[in-house]
Amino acid sequence: MSQLELDPVTAPAVPPRRAGRRARTSVFWLALPLAVAAVAVFVLPLTGLLPAAGQDLDATRQPPAFLAGGSWAHPLGTDKLGQDLLTQFVSAGRLTIVIGLVGALVAIGPGTLLGLLAGYFRGWVDRVISILIDAQLALPFILVALAIIANRGSSLPVLFLVLALTGWAVCARVTRAATLAIRERQFVVGLRAAGASEPRIVFRHILPNLAGTIVALGTLQVGTAILVESALSFLGLGVVPPMNSWGSMLASGQDELSQAWWIAFFPGLAITVLVLLVNLLGDALLTHHDPRKRRR
Repeated sequence: MSQLELDPVTAPAVPPRRAGRRARTSVFWLALPLAVAAVAVFVLPLTGLLPAAGQDLDATRQPPAFLAGGSWAHPLGTDKLGQDLLTQFVSAGRLTIVIGLVGALVAIGPGTLLGLLAGYFRGWVDRVISILIDAQLALPFILVALAIIANRGSSLPVLFLVLALTGWAVCARVTRAATLAIRERQFVVGLRAAGASEPRIVFRHILPNLAGTIVALGTLQVGTAILVESALSFLGLGVVPPMNSWGSMLASGQDELSQAWWIAFFPGLAITVLVLLVNLLGDALLTHHDPRKRRR
């Protein structure tokens, strides 16, 4: 049973101030490396410190600088065409982060709206949306991606469409559960008794109370979008040349593992660390916005 499912009576007592301070500290130390990495990826190309991005057939498969035979002219080494991996890594990281952020937005937008409507209005609205959620979750995302990409081709708009269709259901399910709990609170009952309109209750009072959950859910969705894009790019269905992402770098290096393992190692490591930090940050945000930690 997860921490959020513990009975408040049997859950260990944590002083609210100490719990809030601990949660804020966790959020800070998890957000700090993500912010530094994002700034480095977006600012470093503007400094002119990166090696040239052209091909150099005299320096193919050159190892990283910290290995024997490496050179600081190419700190992360070169690929089979002699292209500098650090320059590719920074450029690909910029696109990967953008895909993660936009992919989270296009998934959490419709997912939050549908979950909010299902949780508040219940009845036939809840039944229809719940059936759509179950149907979407029952379909393997790779089949959905293959069907869409085979029909529309590979491009960023198509990739965002795939991320939206494969991510909205999880967002809708979580938002629906949170809305079901909030709609039974006393302030919502009082608003209905006072004659407040349904749209006003939903968008002016319930939605702001879901802000913390939505932010945490969106953070987790960033990691999911990056993993989906990396998987599709690895299969040749995601980012296509001349664009480059960490997933496409990983795909291009899979055939070079025996001769130049560093081509695939660095983007693979970056994907792993980035998704891990994003998921830990999302979990910390969910803990920080746990309503039991706010009770007095």
